[in-house]
Amino acid sequence: MQVLDQIAKPASQHMTGTKAVILARLPALPALEREEDWQTILHRMVQFRQDGFTHVVVTAHFAADAGGISVPLLSSLIRQARAADIGVILDIDTGDLDALPSLSPILDTLDGLLIGGLQDASSAAIRHFTEAASREGRLLIGDMAGTPIHRLQDFEQTGLTHVLSSYPWWDGIGIWFWRELAALQRIAAVIHPLPEHDDDTRFIFQAELAAILGTGLSVTASWGQADDQASARNIALRQANDRAHFLAGFSRSAVLMSAPGAELIACLRSGTDGSGRLLLVNTSTTSSVPPPADLLAASRTALSLRNPVPITISPLSTVDIEVSPAPPIVERASLSVIDSALNASHWARIAIENVSPAVDDGDFPARRTVGETVTVEADILCEGHDVQAVSVLWRAKDETGWHESRMQPLGNDRWQGSFPLTRLGDHVFCIEAWRDEFGTYREELRKKYEAGNDITLELQEGRLLVERLIEGHADVPDGLKALTYADDQATRAALLAPGTAEHLASLDPRPFRTRSAFYPVEAERQAARFASWYEIFPRSMSDDPERHGTFRDVEKHLPRIRDMGFDVLYFPPIHPIGRQNRKGRNNTLTSSDTDPGSPYAIGSEVGGHDALHPELGTLEDFRHLRDEAARHGLELALDFAVQCSPDHPWLKQHAGWFAWRPDGTIKYAENPPKKYQDIVNVDFYSDKAIPDLWVALYHVVMMWVTEGVRIFRVDNPHTKPFPFWQWLIAEIRKTHPDTLFLAEAFTRPKIMYRLAKVGFSQSYTYFTWRNGKAELAEYLQELIGTSTREFFRPNFFVNTPDINPTFLQTSGRPGFRIRAALAATLSGLWGVYSGFELCEGRALPGKEEYAESEKYEIKAWDWDRPGNIVDDIRVLNRLRRDNPALQSHLTVRFLTAWNDAVLFYEKATPDRQNVLLIAVTVDPFNAQETDIEIPLWLWNLPDHGSLVMEDLISGDDFIWTGKIQHIRLDPWTRPYAIWRARSAI
Repeated sequence: MQVLDQIAKPASQHMTGTKAVILARLPALPALEREEDWQTILHRMVQFRQDGFTHVVVTAHFAADAGGISVPLLSSLIRQARAADIGVILDIDTGDLDALPSLSPILDTLDGLLIGGLQDASSAAIRHFTEAASREGRLLIGDMAGTPIHRLQDFEQTGLTHVLSSYPWWDGIGIWFWRELAALQRIAAVIHPLPEHDDDTRFIFQAELAAILGTGLSVTASWGQADDQASARNIALRQANDRAHFLAGFSRSAVLMSAPGAELIACLRSGTDGSGRLLLVNTSTTSSVPPPADLLAASRTALSLRNPVPITISPLSTVDIEVSPAPPIVERASLSVIDSALNASHWARIAIENVSPAVDDGDFPARRTVGETVTVEADILCEGHDVQAVSVLWRAKDETGWHESRMQPLGNDRWQGSFPLTRLGDHVFCIEAWRDEFGTYREELRKKYEAGNDITLELQEGRLLVERLIEGHADVPDGLKALTYADDQATRAALLAPGTAEHLASLDPRPFRTRSAFYPVEAERQAARFASWYEIFPRSMSDDPERHGTFRDVEKHLPRIRDMGFDVLYFPPIHPIGRQNRKGRNNTLTSSDTDPGSPYAIGSEVGGHDALHPELGTLEDFRHLRDEAARHGLELALDFAVQCSPDHPWLKQHAGWFAWRPDGTIKYAENPPKKYQDIVNVDFYSDKAIPDLWVALYHVVMMWVTEGVRIFRVDNPHTKPFPFWQWLIAEIRKTHPDTLFLAEAFTRPKIMYRLAKVGFSQSYTYFTWRNGKAELAEYLQELIGTSTREFFRPNFFVNTPDINPTFLQTSGRPGFRIRAALAATLSGLWGVYSGFELCEGRALPGKEEYAESEKYEIKAWDWDRPGNIVDDIRVLNRLRRDNPALQSHLTVRFLTAWNDAVLFYEKATPDRQNVLLIAVTVDPFNAQETDIEIPLWLWNLPDHGSLVMEDLISGDDFIWTGKIQHIRLDPWTRPYAIWRARSAI
């Protein structure tokens, strides 16, 4: 190794391993034989240094036909580089090492070697060469570009100071690059050569990214033109070189924080003190991308961001964010360790988790109805193998003592219990768990006895335990008292007897007893979850469009409504209607003297919310109607609309309850896109409204409650404050817990759910707009498959005076039958606005509004109009009364029908004593056929098992054998089928 000996003297120390290495690759030396070529290069040395380069790389051609290498010229180059304070690196191939003696006069002055062809050399040969060539400050750079990743491990610990990557061939996304980079970083500091690009934008981006990801860059000198220092490329090179120098002060390579292959690269360069730079790089050429939400999650240490993170990162751009170590949270000790340990010893030893039913961890009550049994579950956790005992404790709100029922283990630390709801109103429950001392002992004794172990000592322990447990108790079986004197066989039998465990359970002192938080449950009456609603405008019940209907006219329709099977008769507001800005027909802004106006424009000189519209009748007439309705099995529901016409007495009597504009006017109400020019809203939080307005509204509701009304449909409750509803409903139910509130809130789902939490018994839903098979099933799953099931009860209204669904406008009589069948069988609560049974679907063009809407005029209906679906509604309501499975939405299970136009589902009671299979086509125009899968496994039947089927519409009975059956639904004959099923065994 004579050549290596000539390189043994130290080179000049310009760069260290902690500094960036920025290489400018010069053309091959034979191409610089002309004096003018050398002058160009020599003059540019200064410029290289100013641009941030640390070294120039000279390629030496040793082949004889290339003219050899000029030692004088190379010496001249090195001297010029020294003057410019820039290092010189010689680019050689491992095959040219034997030719190095010809350069012996200048080898000592070289700052490093760039060695190519390493793939053809052994790691031992490379190591031998680098050991001899290594000197302080001298760079030994291995060109690893294109080396297979599996070969890179061979070059670890070979003495190389730097390595070149395959960066020029990376598209910014390929995962292979990250694998190569990780392997190269185990060898030495990584330098990224810049690829050649005609596209300036791409070149600039590649330069920035290379500076971020490595310890240096390598650039072909021809890319920078000396006479164009202001060019975009030269400016980008200087900036990239500056960034590389700056980042070299941190870790020598980037730590990837994002997933390999991600379009947005996030990487961290850290310093020895923990500070550093977080660099975000968008590799997309077309799209801006947001930074990841968990930018620092991949960091091994806690870091804080020192400057803002942009909302988006532009294509082919980088963002540099300063980070610093985040100080840990250190809590000042308020107690000594001894006192702290004593406190901890009193913490709950047994954990009670995941309690159900629980709405927002007990902030709101779970909703049930009287007569239901509340099933309670919880996870009960304790260390070791001891046996726990668990009880559910419950009481009505007006009780002081607790009722108790033992819970049973379900496995996997889950326990279940239950308690009945026998009274109307608020209840509360909690869970109590403790270490079952005798149960733990008994389980250990059983295991040892069954394993054949000697249990003499255990029996003695058992005697002492029983003696301690029964001490002081009079009602103790003689057998337990005599254990002290019994022989071992008798003692064992007594200790393992179930009766002993049952009796001692009542004497258990309950060590380590733990109680959960309290969880409320509200028991409402059955109508809260099961009712069939029918809505009418009383003023249209005269059956004469020229005469305003009265409460007495309504009474004439009670038999018709009762015979359709409805049990709730709901009226829009029945209060005086204002004259100012009264709406005309079809919601026009001009009205005539004969136009009755919208009943939602509440209030006139006659009165407000506590008064009746004079043309409907007197309070005595209302009471008579209420009693007649009850005699027909119908309960009245009134509309509670917290809004006023401009003529409402409150505007004069309580002007401070409203928000007035500077010009003395009040903004009319809106619920976009709807506008209500004849209505103004109260201001719940004006200074003069609290508490007077709230109390006045309470008295309005209470006035109608005292008149026997126990159901209120609330108009647009989502536009009034949640605290008001929570307070009002709770106050009403303090004395009248049988009062129900239906939220007419067509709004965002979470707002609808919040209203249910604060007290509303039921809510209108998105069913009105769910028409397809998939969207119907998805919506029901949302209502039954999440915590929503504990508090939200959907009332499936098929139409309302405000909503004439598009589906009904275009689907004809079959569409009305389809929607009736779906609403009546999917939910325990459904509603019909009169006219639906007559298949009334005429609409204003392009709107979900009824043409000639009853909201603005008196209608006269032909209740026997041909093509009506009264018989369908009558049958559906009868089936709902007869089959408990149809009395809740929670009983639905969707089944397989191999046709996207057929919805097939089961409704079953929890004990499966009442099971219905229902199929409904959602296509109102075409007959649909499909195979369906009968869930025989739910009856514990094999796939070839049989069910006795009863067609609840036709009354036919038949047998279905096998789980695959075929059905046909014709919308023009009957678009639905309802069968009651039971096992044939």
